[in-house]
Amino acid sequence: MDNAAMTRRSLRHVWHPCTQMKLHEAQPPVPIARAEGVWLYDFEGRRYLDGVSSWWVNLFGHGHPHIKAALRDQLDTLDHVMLAGFTHQPVVELSERLGALTGLGHAFYGSDGASATEIALKMSAHYWRNCGRPQKNRFIGLAGGYHGETVGALAVTDIAIFREAYAPLVRLAATVPSPDARGAQAGENAADVARRAAAGLQVWLEQHHAQTAALIVEPLVQCAAGMAMHDAAYLREARALCDRYEVHLIADEIATGFGRTGTMFAHQQAGIRPDFICLSKGLTGGTLPLSAVLTTDAVYEAFYDDEVARGFLHSHSYTGNPLACRAALATLELFEQTDALARNADMALVLDAAFAPLTQHRAVRNARRLGMIWAWDVEPGTTPHFARRYAQHAMANGVLLRPIGQTIYAMPPYVMDAESAGHLARGALAALEATLAEEGGAHG
Repeated sequence: MDNAAMTRRSLRHVWHPCTQMKLHEAQPPVPIARAEGVWLYDFEGRRYLDGVSSWWVNLFGHGHPHIKAALRDQLDTLDHVMLAGFTHQPVVELSERLGALTGLGHAFYGSDGASATEIALKMSAHYWRNCGRPQKNRFIGLAGGYHGETVGALAVTDIAIFREAYAPLVRLAATVPSPDARGAQAGENAADVARRAAAGLQVWLEQHHAQTAALIVEPLVQCAAGMAMHDAAYLREARALCDRYEVHLIADEIATGFGRTGTMFAHQQAGIRPDFICLSKGLTGGTLPLSAVLTTDAVYEAFYDDEVARGFLHSHSYTGNPLACRAALATLELFEQTDALARNADMALVLDAAFAPLTQHRAVRNARRLGMIWAWDVEPGTTPHFARRYAQHAMANGVLLRPIGQTIYAMPPYVMDAESAGHLARGALAALEATLAEEGGAHG
């Protein structure tokens, strides 16, 4: 099988996600035959460094032997059993591990990040209903927030291109100011922006807390908003305000969890505990779909009753799938075996040095990093579709990078070394230069 044949078959039968399919007439999808470590290989042997961890899911490289061995072992014992009325060792052990890591209680499972968002929102509103306060059924999200693309998740997502076509289906949440540090006014630092945004949240809660079930936040980094990073002060202020006004705080750690921001979970940098945490993406190390929502014992106990209707009657066919749970357990074991967080801190410095020419580029603004997430805003040029053109040039340079609007970002796997760091940085810079060259010298 060669690239062209696989591409033709894909375009004939596959509807690709987050894609205007007509664009593939000019730029067909790249067929990938195999993957190993940080590298993706097409059917003709060309390789591409996975600089975005395949949509932020891959932590320890593709095909990690420890995760593969765990999956093979699990296949020999139990592939799947429904979790309604049954249980099994991988889901019990994973729930215990996640509870110990988060300080929260019972884990409820779904299949992806949007599922986790839906679960947390429903659980919060249902909690208030069970507590005799059914009027608390509205939600708050941050400007520029993204929490998934199912109908419930779209209600708390503030990115127009994902939401506008489905507006008649969506019960919109309220939107409060983002603490994005790029919004600093003269004389302000990131903490000042965070406190100013928190003041806006307070004003809203003062007026609407009686109808509000929960605030949902992507801690420290609003990824789909162009890697908008904020100071941990916002999370501390939000936690205090949610406590004061009796509103749940949902931490959407779907993208920021499992070491991406430098700590196991981003909210830990603020020294707070959320009422709910949503987990997915890196949970299984990028091998199988799985998501989890953990919450407090107080929330769990509000559903514990003789009356069936007071239970949380939500389910997915593959809830708590043993294979996915076993992959997640193997991934968590790798954090311990490799001392991943400490290693990431060292590797981030290597990548900082490699990225220095890009960071210092004349067209770049707001260069920033948190943990293993890098971002650079590119000054708008004279031609449209910067992200699409940049991604094409990056692939031509052997690198998978997909900008968000005018923001280039990198979120590579944790198994980078100096050689792959250099390849990623050189490809990122070359793609920028090639894209700017198409703009006729708009950047000087």
